[in-house]
Amino acid sequence: MPRLFIIDGAKALSKAIRRTFRHTAAIQRCQVHKARNIMERLPKSLHASVRRVLRQAWELDDADKAEKLIRNLAHPLERDGVSSSILEGIEEILTVTRLGLPKELRRSLACTNIIENVMGTVRRVCRNVKRWRSASMAMRWTAAAMQEAAKGFRRLKAHKQLPTLHAALEAHRSKNPPHGVIARQANAA
Repeated sequence: MPRLFIIDGAKALSKAIRRTFRHTAAIQRCQVHKARNIMERLPKSLHASVRRVLRQAWELDDADKAEKLIRNLAHPLERDGVSSSILEGIEEILTVTRLGLPKELRRSLACTNIIENVMGTVRRVCRNVKRWRSASMAMRWTAAAMQEAAKGFRRLKAHKQLPTLHAALEAHRSKNPPHGVIARQANAA
């Protein structure tokens, strides 16, 4: 079953996902975290213009054009040492665009906000526990916190487009067959 993983950009996490799920994994790095990381390395005078270009790239329906726009943004920033930060993980930043998802669905799946809201509720509910007695206690408290978080869940704005996501992930998987399948196909030819 193909899966879309939305992560904050940790290289170790990306590597673990690829190792575990191989060809069934499509990884989308959080665009909000990426923009924040880039802004931290830039002088304030460049923030608005860089943010505008990133937003333009992420709104494009064509991933190749978006990538070109981001590369053009990075080129003049080489002297500031920011271009490597902009280009790092560029493939994973544009995954939802490469999958050909509708704009509304891309917007929802391009960042980790959904996950972070749940984890914020878990932290808030569990912050008063001073002594964790066992793993099962931690699991119970986490489950209770997630039930609390569920009260605030709303339907994904583009929930009717989820079949499109499934079809795109299936197409992605068929373009990236497992390593053993490639070897068998080469031997058959």
